[in-house]
Amino acid sequence: MSFTFRLDNIEPMPMPHPHHHHHDETHYGSSAALRDFVIGISDGLTVPFALAAGLSGAVNSNNIILIAGVAEVIAGTISMGLGGYLAGKTEIEHYEGEQKREALEVREIPHKEEAEVKEILAAYGISPAVQNQVAAELAMDHEKWVDFMMRFELGLEKPDPGAALSSALRIGLSYAVGGLIPLSAYLFFQTPREGLEYSSFITVACLLTFGYFKARFTGQNPLKGALTVTLTGITAAGAAYGIAKLITG
Repeated sequence: MSFTFRLDNIEPMPMPHPHHHHHDETHYGSSAALRDFVIGISDGLTVPFALAAGLSGAVNSNNIILIAGVAEVIAGTISMGLGGYLAGKTEIEHYEGEQKREALEVREIPHKEEAEVKEILAAYGISPAVQNQVAAELAMDHEKWVDFMMRFELGLEKPDPGAALSSALRIGLSYAVGGLIPLSAYLFFQTPREGLEYSSFITVACLLTFGYFKARFTGQNPLKGALTVTLTGITAAGAAYGIAKLITG
């Protein structure tokens, strides 16, 4: 059995040729985009809903609720977008830092790194003879050696440099869309009470839906995630409304 075949067998993501690799990247990007949209919308539904509910218990003007709600959506969009961007940049910086450390170790302590390569391969049941061959061939190309250690020792994939900005825009804009859903009711009804009733109905339905998909994308139990997100929104809105009523008498 050849060295190439064995190494391909332990690749975490199959890359038999450039076209297949491109397909995997496109699929991953699509999944990441959908995840950002779902997370942004589900989070965007909660805070504006609670704010509108609280104001519904304190004021008699839908215009005030809409103005305050839109201001919160703008602030939340900026905050969520910036948070997504910083998270993406942190991931890139972490990868680059680990990459530099591995490159330094490959240059300064190659024997230790070769031993680590053999340990990684041994975990896959590869024979000592092939372990030695793989380690020797990787040592001939330091760039590929570092890449091997990043993937198999540290379990890190190189982040897309443009992913941070793209993720920030997706999360921020989807938060804005989510935030406008509970506020939309106040455009079509005369009183805050009527607006709150319609807003509650549509927002709870949306929270259940997006909470379910958010949980799927974050690796949680979908039903539990849907109920958690929905109950969080209902509790926040109920608390805001109750406190506003207490304060205003």
